[in-house]
Formats: sequence, structure tokens, C-alpha cells
Amino acid sequence: MKKLQTFWVLGQEVTLHPTTGDYDLTVIKTPAGTQGPPPHIHKEYKETFLIMEGEMEFFVNGTLQTLKAGESLDVPPGTLHTFNNKSNLPCKFVSIHSPKGFLSFFEKFGVDITEPNALEKSVHPDIIHQVLATAHQFDMEIAKAPQQS
Repeated sequence: MKKLQTFWVLGQEVTLHPTTGDYDLTVIKTPAGTQGPPPHIHKEYKETFLIMEGEMEFFVNGTLQTLKAGESLDVPPGTLHTFNNKSNLPCKFVSIHSPKGFLSFFEKFGVDITEPNALEKSVHPDIIHQVLATAHQFDMEIAKAPQQS
């Protein structure tokens, strides 16, 4: 069995699980009170979330919904989405991207869990800027903030 890699990515603890299928599988732990990635759309990737522990609030095409342990959400391509752990407990969930290829995002922006201050490094403004600047390379279209009037 291949040794699993674990990174802090944008404030999330992400463990990569190799698969033989045409999908990527990760187990993600989101600390209490932690925001997920910026709202984004995948043009090609299908994404599925399965909550294992805790609960997570999802924003999907303008609608908020909270999933609890045992519940899942399927996000087809072209769907604006993000998530946010508003609870006071961590959330652990499985995230699947299909087709295979999204693990490269976690590898590119992840900070190895064994590095000192890995969590803090994963949310450093320089990392956030890099994610925003190169998101399109990972089939992510970041939603633009609404214009203030």
C-alpha cells in the first residue's frame, strides 16, 4: 500500500488516497469555523462530498444547505459552489473529483503536514494569490465578487 500524503490546503487538512479509477479521492478535515475555497465552478469536474463527521454548510448556485454526518452532495460541472464549517466542531468528509486530475491542485498548493506552521502557511496571502491567479489551470473558475453600488 502506498504511503498516503497529507497536506494543509487553504486551511483544510487534505489526505490524498490513490485510486485505480478515473476519479480522485481525498479525505478532508476542516477545523471549526473554517471557510473553504473561494466560490468556484469546475467546467469538467464532477464533485461529490460525503460528510463522515460533523457538519458542513454548502453554498451551491446561490442556495445554502447544511449537510450532517452520513449525508452527501453531488456537484455537476458548471455549478457554482463552496463550503464553510460554521460549527464549533471539526468536519471530516470525503471529496471525489471525476475525472482524475484534481489531486495536482492539492499537491501544488498543499503544505506538507509535517512542516512547522503548515496550517498558517496554507492560508498565507501569497498562497491565496497564487490560487486565484492560476485556478484556471485546475479547471476552476473563481466567482467574481458582486460589484458594490
